[in-house]
Amino acid sequence: MFLHADPLVRGVLIGLAFASVVTWTVWLAKTIELMIARTRTRQALMTLTAARHLAEGAERLSHRSSAVNQFLQAAMTELQLSAGLADRNGTKERIASRLERIEVAYGRHIMRGTSVLATIGATAPFVGLFGTVWGIMNSFIGISREHTTNLAVVAPGIAEALLATAFGLAAAIPAVVIYNMLARAITAYRALLADAAAEVLRMASRDIDFHKAAEVESRQRRPAAE
Repeated sequence: MFLHADPLVRGVLIGLAFASVVTWTVWLAKTIELMIARTRTRQALMTLTAARHLAEGAERLSHRSSAVNQFLQAAMTELQLSAGLADRNGTKERIASRLERIEVAYGRHIMRGTSVLATIGATAPFVGLFGTVWGIMNSFIGISREHTTNLAVVAPGIAEALLATAFGLAAAIPAVVIYNMLARAITAYRALLADAAAEVLRMASRDIDFHKAAEVESRQRRPAAE
């Protein structure tokens, strides 16, 4: 049927077959990427929860590559830049802002490629329908040329036209299902990132309070020594 189809219908079928290949390629690539990212983040978060200070957490995770490392480095950088400032709440807000931007960047990165699935899922049925309409138009033109409505004349053209619809559905349905699966997996990954960012922010707040307590203790010791 493909070899005897109209050139435009064949083009539609080739395009839909290519879209199907893209769908399964994106599924395989994003599934592997998400599995690796979630495993690294989960392990790093487990290690982080056992640390008491940012420096301790950074030391424990120095040999691992994950988003948590960037959270820690961003928090430590902001603490160094804000050293000596009296407004502790402002420091915490700046750290939270840094962590939020890193979290958004990682979320945007992990979302790359999924928009292709949404596009395929939304447009593939209509592309297939276009091929079907074109094929049926050619069938009617053939009927007018042959001056007959014999099923042997009409059936091949209609079958070729319906093949385009079948290809469109075969490309669209997996794309929609895979997109929803990846969306749920990405949501779970972003929840892990949010947990890691919250843990780093708590550690930064703890370090700030420890530093403040050390300053108060140092001030109390000076009059006694004098």
